[in-house]
Amino acid sequence: MQEWIHMLPKAELHMHIEGSLEPELMFQLAERNGIELPYASVAELKAHYDFNNLQEFLDIYYLGCDVLRTEADFYDLAWAYLQRAREDHVVHTEIFFDPQSHTDRGIAFETVINGLYRAFKDGESQLGISFHIIACFLRHLPEQAALDLYPEILKHRDKIIGIGLDSSELGHPPEKYLRVFQQAKQDGFKVVAHAGEEGPAEYVRQAIDLLAVDRIDHGNRCLDDEFLTAQIAQKGLALTVCPLSNLKLKVVKDLALHPIKTMLHKGLLATINSDDPAYFGGYINDNFKQLADAVGLSEDEIFTLVENSFKASFLPDDIKSIHLKALNAFG
Repeated sequence: MQEWIHMLPKAELHMHIEGSLEPELMFQLAERNGIELPYASVAELKAHYDFNNLQEFLDIYYLGCDVLRTEADFYDLAWAYLQRAREDHVVHTEIFFDPQSHTDRGIAFETVINGLYRAFKDGESQLGISFHIIACFLRHLPEQAALDLYPEILKHRDKIIGIGLDSSELGHPPEKYLRVFQQAKQDGFKVVAHAGEEGPAEYVRQAIDLLAVDRIDHGNRCLDDEFLTAQIAQKGLALTVCPLSNLKLKVVKDLALHPIKTMLHKGLLATINSDDPAYFGGYINDNFKQLADAVGLSEDEIFTLVENSFKASFLPDDIKSIHLKALNAFG
């Protein structure tokens, strides 16, 4: 089954490009840009990847962001992810980036988006991987910071399909970002939000009812509310679930306790993704394989999860149909 999982064509819908910064590349970019990291080696850096919660991870995540300075850096970051995606037979990816993590350091928005976009266009032509880019707001910052940045995103709407909401969840409910999400919806962007990872089911409800999200990132805690879970299933809203991230950040105590089967049994459009793979121990196929072993996923359940990844994507329906036909022919 492991080889079958590996070969299945799939889409990835929840992957932070900054979270794919492998330690080796972090050190290379730090040297290239004359930056001294507070760790003497890759091994010493990796020793700090034993996180107790989301915030501990974010502290190192933002440290990694600091080595990204030039358009070439962002290109190299994205290209390294695309190489991994090709190995895992990802044929479509919808990635997040955190512009405020860079603009707040004085890096021009154009430097970030142009480097990323150029790499993904090359990945499309050279590797056959289609893509969408989603710009995420950092929820621990004031909404005004997002409103101030929004015109830059709007200026590059030819490169960016949607906006999202990530970073520290607890204490920062979706309602905090109501105005900027309303504006984005009005301007025709797709909108998504991290909700129900560490935050309660109420945050998932707010993401749906107030932000009118097109997709829910994580969403695990929706299962705490039966009515909400039924509502999500009825609406056909997808959950972009990240198993190894859930384990690494203590959202689940053991991968064997992951609620993916419950999600499927309740009719939720759940998908499998890698979140921040350089920090959480694996890319998309690692997530599929380790989860399948831990909870005993059947071939039918794995196939459904892969099928869901295309159904939940922001691809046009005719392109979705092409991918689903190819998947069914493979399966």
